[in-house]
Amino acid sequence: MRILIVEDEPGISNFLKQGLEEEAFAVDVADNGKEGLELALSGNYDLLLLDWMLPGMSGIELTRQFRREFPETPIIFLTAKDTLDETVFGLQSGANDYIKKPFHFEELLVRIRVQLRGKVGSEDKLSLGPISIFPDRHLVLKGEEEVQLTQKEFALLEYLIRNKNKVCRRTRIIESVWDIHFDYNTGVIDVFINSLRKKLNLQKDEDYIQTIRGVGYMAKEL
Repeated sequence: MRILIVEDEPGISNFLKQGLEEEAFAVDVADNGKEGLELALSGNYDLLLLDWMLPGMSGIELTRQFRREFPETPIIFLTAKDTLDETVFGLQSGANDYIKKPFHFEELLVRIRVQLRGKVGSEDKLSLGPISIFPDRHLVLKGEEEVQLTQKEFALLEYLIRNKNKVCRRTRIIESVWDIHFDYNTGVIDVFINSLRKKLNLQKDEDYIQTIRGVGYMAKEL
């Protein structure tokens, strides 16, 4: 299960990210509303955790725009706004739940699991041609043969397949897979891509991971 946190207080977002990853969730973080909306609209998330007051775009506006494309994805507001009118307004804007700061992580975790009920425990399978990956089991198959990948190789392949047929820019790959949010030598991506191609034993007619020169990579369904 993948969760997006949109929160501009680093102490809170880091605490949530660490806690949720310890509970086996995959977590991405944005610190402003515009970046949060861009990530959310990629469609890669099972649940969104949003602050109300965000730079660039409020959590309310983010929710409204997101709901036009994804009416079913659960959204939980994390906010210091605590009046009845504010709570009602947040829920009417498209949120599924609303938890007031400060909060106990255990309570938030229960609320997340309630929203994901029916999804948690179901097998999540992603595919690209003959390649199948099962994130819950950290399993990769090419046809019927299991492929052994490192944690980062697996995360990179999962990211590319979840964004199948879309160009994945180097900076976005670094941010999402390596969780690095600053100027970084993205050449490390090339090393991992080469390793993936070798381990997946991709032949010349199996150009499932394509290089977009000067931009990044794309997982392409042939």
